[in-house]
Amino acid sequence: MSGSIPTLTHWLLNEQRTVGGSGVFTQLLDDVLTACKMISHEISQGALLGNLGAAGGQNVQGEDQKTLDVIANDIFLAMNSQAGHYAAMASEELEDVHVVRGAAEGRYLLLFDPLDGSSNIDVDVTVGSIFSILRLPDGADPAVRSSFLQQGVRQVAAGYALYGPSTMLVLTVGNGVNGFTLDHNTGLFYLTHPKMVIPPDTKEFAINASRARFWEKPVRRYVEECQAGAEGPRGTDFNMRWIASMVAEVHRIMVRGGVFLYPVDRQNAKQGGKLRLLYEANPMSFLVEQAGGAATTGRERILDVVPVDLHQRVAVILGAKNEVERLIRYHAE
Repeated sequence: MSGSIPTLTHWLLNEQRTVGGSGVFTQLLDDVLTACKMISHEISQGALLGNLGAAGGQNVQGEDQKTLDVIANDIFLAMNSQAGHYAAMASEELEDVHVVRGAAEGRYLLLFDPLDGSSNIDVDVTVGSIFSILRLPDGADPAVRSSFLQQGVRQVAAGYALYGPSTMLVLTVGNGVNGFTLDHNTGLFYLTHPKMVIPPDTKEFAINASRARFWEKPVRRYVEECQAGAEGPRGTDFNMRWIASMVAEVHRIMVRGGVFLYPVDRQNAKQGGKLRLLYEANPMSFLVEQAGGAATTGRERILDVVPVDLHQRVAVILGAKNEVERLIRYHAE
């Protein structure tokens, strides 16, 4: 890579100089990067290392774990425990908080989904990792769940790693969104997608159409109008996509626009929706809003939702601002 293209580390150092930071934040993000590079390697080896297939157990959500779910979770816990910057961590795969022993000076909390879209692993489709960083409130006990129950607007950073044809890391520290691509020869992430922006309009939407029989009326109305195409009320043709990997869905929106829906429906209403607020909805909503998009449950801005449980679920509608606002209006009507 040309020396004129900054690495992620150099970009972080420049951001640190801009805001007059101490360097701690740069170091704790570097731990996340290392974990993502290690997970990328494990995924790329696949069956060669015996990494495919089921692990034989279930996570706290009652979902069957893949072998790589367990590997990715262990890597995140190990690599982000060593420097002592994180006081505690919470994972989609763990029932309770993981306290970092010996991290008396740790002032940050890390939440993560170690391997999003792992149902795609065995068929070699793009998956990823999602992470969110919070400050440990003054005087709070990092071992207590309530320390993590912060609104999404209080995130200090969020991002995802994409393990596809190339490995990318897309990151926000509250000043826009930037994408970095991993050079496997050097082991460095380079800035390849600066200042990512989501167009306000789109002709592409992503939803799991197999759940149509459970949808609420606002969602059914929206999808039917899109499917009606140029002859319908929208007066234009739409394309529908579905990968079953939130990282891949959001990355497509980041690169070329679109809207993603995993709404509350008749089947998942009792649990509040499908996706996890702290590990998926909040970090992705932070990224989307920082890129000029919008994110809602249909009835409330996701980043304003007050968490009441470590594994709380919510409805998620995010992406192109004008389409999301249309869906909010349909729910209100």
